[in-house]
Amino acid sequence: MGNSDSKLLFRKAVIQLTTKTQPVEACDDVFWDQFWADMDLTAQDIFALIPAAEIRAVREESPSNLATLCYKAVERLVLNADSGCVCERDRRTVLSCTRLLTRILPYIFEDPDWHGFFWSTVPKAGKSGDESDDESTRPLAESLLTATADLLFCPDFTVESNHRTSADAAGDVQSMDSCEFIWEAGVGFAQAPPLNHTHDSNRTELLKLLLTCFSEDMYQSPSDKHTINPWVSFFCSGENRHALPLFTSLLNVVCAYDPIGYGLPYNHLMFSDQRGALAELALQVLIVSLEQEFNDTSHTNTSSSLSIDPDPTVSDTDVKPADGIQATRGENLFVNYLSRIHREEDFHLILRGISRLLNNPLQQTYLPHSCKKIQFQQELLVLFWKLCDLNKKFLFYVLKSSDVLEILVPILYYLNDARANQSRVGLVHIGVFILLLLSGERNFGVRLNKPYTVRVPMDISVFAGTHADLLIVVFHKIITSGHQQLQPLYDCLLTVIVNVSPYLKSLSMVAANKLLHLLEFFSSGWFLFSSPRNHHLVFFLLEVFNNIIQYQFDGNYNLVYGIIRKRSLFHQLANLPADVISIQKALQKKIRSNSNAVFMESNNNVSPSEGAFKTTLVQTVMLNASLKATPGIEKLTEKSQVSEDGGTLLQQHDDSAHSQSDHSSQPEVPESTSGGDDKSINGDCDGKHSDVSCTADWGPTPDWVLSWKSKLPLQTIMRLLQVLVPQVEKICIDKGLTDESEILKFLQHGTLVGLLPVPHPILIRRYQANEGTTLWFHTYLWGVIYLRNVDPPVWYDTDVKLFEIQTV
Repeated sequence: MGNSDSKLLFRKAVIQLTTKTQPVEACDDVFWDQFWADMDLTAQDIFALIPAAEIRAVREESPSNLATLCYKAVERLVLNADSGCVCERDRRTVLSCTRLLTRILPYIFEDPDWHGFFWSTVPKAGKSGDESDDESTRPLAESLLTATADLLFCPDFTVESNHRTSADAAGDVQSMDSCEFIWEAGVGFAQAPPLNHTHDSNRTELLKLLLTCFSEDMYQSPSDKHTINPWVSFFCSGENRHALPLFTSLLNVVCAYDPIGYGLPYNHLMFSDQRGALAELALQVLIVSLEQEFNDTSHTNTSSSLSIDPDPTVSDTDVKPADGIQATRGENLFVNYLSRIHREEDFHLILRGISRLLNNPLQQTYLPHSCKKIQFQQELLVLFWKLCDLNKKFLFYVLKSSDVLEILVPILYYLNDARANQSRVGLVHIGVFILLLLSGERNFGVRLNKPYTVRVPMDISVFAGTHADLLIVVFHKIITSGHQQLQPLYDCLLTVIVNVSPYLKSLSMVAANKLLHLLEFFSSGWFLFSSPRNHHLVFFLLEVFNNIIQYQFDGNYNLVYGIIRKRSLFHQLANLPADVISIQKALQKKIRSNSNAVFMESNNNVSPSEGAFKTTLVQTVMLNASLKATPGIEKLTEKSQVSEDGGTLLQQHDDSAHSQSDHSSQPEVPESTSGGDDKSINGDCDGKHSDVSCTADWGPTPDWVLSWKSKLPLQTIMRLLQVLVPQVEKICIDKGLTDESEILKFLQHGTLVGLLPVPHPILIRRYQANEGTTLWFHTYLWGVIYLRNVDPPVWYDTDVKLFEIQTV
């Protein structure tokens, strides 16, 4: 049957369904088979032939027919999964049912009256009559997910049959060990199956259906507490017998994907890349599955050879879970498996794969656009975040060598590239969150001392130095020329620098000047008095200078020279006027200067929503998704003191200079948000509107200024200036020096041993999980997935409630 005939017959079937006012019996197979029997239509065809308006019309006017259509499509999937798709007709039927459900499901989810439909008990839903009553009356959603998982390991359809005949494979489909059919070599699987583009294409179709099933969350209004997604809960539980091979297949496909291939120029334009589409869908399904953490740590029943460690803190011995131990329904096996990976060769494979993909868009070639550039960097960053957050052994592995810099450089590239684009604010957030997590570990600061030699194309100041210099220069660029809605991240950016500052051995002159430039701006009177929280930024910067002076003085002569040159800044801070007249003059100066919007106060009236990122949907239409508010830095981190042996001790009562200034005599003010639409943050204590209302009545007072001014940690810097300034001036006068190189040489060999105050303890602000970031990640993740799946546009023009879609 030709494709045009298939389209015509399918369209006639759709018209019949939309025009029937009476329910069609489920036993009328002649009618229902029109939607999948002998159909040869692509997903794009089905999306075009079933308009959204007609799906909604059937849902409202003939709900029983829509319910029967879903039930019959699931039944077909179950029957073919049980039989093993032994013929080409069965495979076409599976693909047609898969595409049909992918098209219909979002319109079922968007109607609150249908939310429980798939979880209701449907008699004989997809089951033959001779099976037990318990099996034949399971919820339709469970039948759909079980069939989809079975089909993802169906011989000759999605996996190779291991040279068995189709009949043998079909008879053995329910008893086969799917761990032998993992899609790609890598973690827990050494064999490399042959590349089959047809199998990759079929896997992609099924994974898109899975992702559509999981997307019910998009149609739930955001709340202060993330609820459990029953689709993800069932799919990742012990009731899915393919949980382990699916987890391994998804992870290995992502980490093994190489968009460059054999390196032939423009090969991506001449040949379709089914593996690339599969890797992208596999990544999205994987990170959605990992979002929902488990409630139980019991071991699971599996016969896999995946090497996992039941207790990551005990040993690196290969252990197989014992047979017969069943997992609870509340346990997320994907999270369990990820947290128990422990072999270094597996960590190496994962880290190498992620860093290769993250660095792919940075590669330059002599022939423009000759190499394929991936577009799923945000999903990769979320996966890396999950790996570091859920598997501490992986985090330690990443940080024990300079390999972490292969992740750092692309993250900084993306931050710099997205800083001024309102629709990519979410990308900046996830990058900063990752750096905040890494900076809580000492080894990250130590690795930053490696020289930065591989130049990545970025519009930043040219410098010769280390990766620490690169980090500071990029952060300075984000603050000084980024979008104004990034201001809530200033605390996070400076916290990262504070965390690594005790380990930075030698900052370049460029990086030192960038830090001093930030202090110059943040310490200006109008900025300090514009918001009840702006003075915290000054405390962070002073803490950076104190850490470097007290712990890395010998190699940081560039910074010391910069402090001497800008010594007036510190004297002005120490003598900051606190009287009413001076405060008013400073605020008037701000109004007259009409400074760059990037440095506006935190209660600035900003656009009500942020963009996760942009993509082209139809021609030049650009869309972006709103984001949930991010919590303040005090909720994002917990403070730890570094001991002499390099260990850390949690501080129950933080006595740092910064914390001493917190809320001593000022009202408690919520953090301004990273954005978020009115629906998602209305009534939220961290919301933008709450922030505006709280700060509208606030005004700087002399008592408020004195409450934190007296706690400015200036003693170390003032002592440095007191000792070195006279020496530098004397040398300049005696030798008639006008060249700063001689002064730098003097400072390079100088010392302040015994002259500075007793070094303060090193305080590290470690990231701590909290409900605020969980909600942020939830909305961000689904916003990215919504905008990435545009061919076909699975969720486009549906009534999503988790976030707001805007045209940019």
